[in-house]
Amino acid sequence: MQSRQQLLATFVSLISLASAPFQTGCATTAEQEALKQAGRQAKAHLAIGADHLKEGRNALALREFLVAERYDPLDPEVQNALGEAYFAQGKRAQSELNYRRAIELDPDYHDARLSFAVLQIVEQRYAEAAAECKKLIDDPTFPGPWRALANLGFAELQQGQLVEARKHLDQALEYRKDYWPATLSLAQLELKEGHRLEAITLLREVLELEPGAGVEAQANYQIAEIYISLGQREQAVAHLSTAVAQTPDGLWGRRSEEYLKLLR
Repeated sequence: MQSRQQLLATFVSLISLASAPFQTGCATTAEQEALKQAGRQAKAHLAIGADHLKEGRNALALREFLVAERYDPLDPEVQNALGEAYFAQGKRAQSELNYRRAIELDPDYHDARLSFAVLQIVEQRYAEAAAECKKLIDDPTFPGPWRALANLGFAELQQGQLVEARKHLDQALEYRKDYWPATLSLAQLELKEGHRLEAITLLREVLELEPGAGVEAQANYQIAEIYISLGQREQAVAHLSTAVAQTPDGLWGRRSEEYLKLLR
């Protein structure tokens, strides 16, 4: 199956060879049908790849997305999907190229811009991430402003812009009280400002939302750190043990195990 660009080139050739209105009309119909078929094939492979990616089968997902790209390289959804797959494999340079391509093809593609901002945050390019988040926040058609506000608040927090970070994290929670990423970042902000009891309250709220083992292990580890600073060793050990049980092979589980060894 030819790509869209190749099909268009073929169409141009057909037009140049056509010597009658009837022939030209046939060429136009054939080209349009070929493009529709290519689009359907691209969507089919996109759907299969999305299922693979959801289940953590990143290599299989990437393979399907690459096939989808061959059918329709001008589909922003395909480019965004490639960005997600490459990001999942840690290939962030290639991921960025695909995110940028998706946004070029459709400047109003919110998911691609949000994912691009997350990539920049992971790479600690906080000022760039903040700029992308602000574009989303200023767009009245963006359906999830709390997500962009939470990311913006986190980026500002990492840059030491605590007043702005608190403002945007609070705004995110005004939209969605149960949006744990904003609550978690707000807990980090309270810690930076030395408000340990407020931080514990927020971290407990994160745990109540059950965001998943990795995040819960992080919250338990940080609660334990606060309890150590308050001289409450028994409470700290309980939370560290919980973190180890939640993610024994994960980052926060390993850190918690190391901390427990120091306390024993």
